Amino acid sequence: MSEIVAPLVEIEGLSIRFGGTMVVRDLDLTIRPGECVALVGESGSGKSVTARALIGLAGAGASVTARRFRVDGRDAAVFRPSDWRKLRGVFAGLVMQDALVSLDPLRTIGAEVSEVLTQHNLVSGRTAIDTRVLDTLTQVGIPEPDLRARQYAHQLSGGLRQRGLIAAAIAGHPQLIIADEPTTALDVTVQAQVLDVLRARVRAGAGLLLISHDLSLVAGIADQVHVMRGGEVVDSGPTHDVLTHPRHAYTRGLLAAAPSADSRGHRLSSARFGESPTVGGTPGQIRILREPLNERRIGTDRTVLEVDHISKHYDVRGRRINALVDASFTVRQREVVGVVGESGSGKSTIAKIVLGLIEPDSGTVRLEGARWSGVSEAERRPLRTRLQYIPQDPLSSFDPRYDVAGVIGENLDRRVPDRALRRDLVADLMHQVGLSSDLANRRPQHLSGG
Repeated sequence: MSEIVAPLVEIEGLSIRFGGTMVVRDLDLTIRPGECVALVGESGSGKSVTARALIGLAGAGASVTARRFRVDGRDAAVFRPSDWRKLRGVFAGLVMQDALVSLDPLRTIGAEVSEVLTQHNLVSGRTAIDTRVLDTLTQVGIPEPDLRARQYAHQLSGGLRQRGLIAAAIAGHPQLIIADEPTTALDVTVQAQVLDVLRARVRAGAGLLLISHDLSLVAGIADQVHVMRGGEVVDSGPTHDVLTHPRHAYTRGLLAAAPSADSRGHRLSSARFGESPTVGGTPGQIRILREPLNERRIGTDRTVLEVDHISKHYDVRGRRINALVDASFTVRQREVVGVVGESGSGKSTIAKIVLGLIEPDSGTVRLEGARWSGVSEAERRPLRTRLQYIPQDPLSSFDPRYDVAGVIGENLDRRVPDRALRRDLVADLMHQVGLSSDLANRRPQHLSGG
């Protein structure tokens, strides 16, 4: 008879409330050793706060209740703060989705990874600690780990920062890994490498709670999946069953909206399941229906941006690192130009040069025919509003003192002096990106990642 292994997490009827707002309602969740359980669903559905509640980090002001709440075989409902601290890093490791905010800007990546080893006395001796740190950085696919261990978060690309965060979470070999969108900033090659690391941990007996919007990623690693919407689980079961025979309309909508070769040229948000007519008593086939995008005229003769043979290097601890070598491209009106490549390949460096945030060592940039690189900020200022940036780390990009309306309206202050008109424009912009007007007075740290 095979031995029955006790669950790492066993929860029945979990509810989480902030003041008068219920954000998670009556959720059941079990995670066993050697098992991956995935939480999927729209932004703000309660996935991240559920995950954080498992290690006592639901947040200030959170009221967490459950009929049954057992973590590591103990009743977590009676845990004190010291009990939770003993669990974090050793029993459970957490990978957050915003690496730049999650990593301490005053500590090196090596110090971040070694923290759990020193705080819980898992490894003793500087040499042994350094060896574990470098081994862990190598496992998650960080090149030149000896160099990266001595660098700070702001000196790394988004993908390298995310891998550093994952390394910090698994350095203590925890029994439970909670990964909140762990591959968001990674290219497909490194994503596969990181997933191999997580799979290896699961094969070794660790439990994995994976939060992701990427259904293909979930299909490849998860054993069980829970689909959340509005704080409730609307669909759950073995991954294959949920993704191939979804019972709930919302799950079917998620699957239909997943991008694919067939969806190109169609509006993803319009996707829905349909069924062809019944013929001779034979049921029709299930198919995905989508609305086509409005036809877009591709390109014109008008050049908006010219990037001509730009290069950039940095000197890091006596070593020359070529961040970008001889890049050239042109963007014309109504044209979409993609820059792709692995993490650390120079994509963000191109963006910073184009934005005029850093100067290239060589080469030139022209915006709407005017010289953009190698000029003063005073010369750039008249064209600044013609160029806008969407960074990859939202939370670290917002001023924490501003509310949502202030963040959005900042670019409108000078161009739209009328307050009422500006407020209407902010509301319209929020509607365009799917934000409820109720969020206008919230601060960024009170919003979900999406």
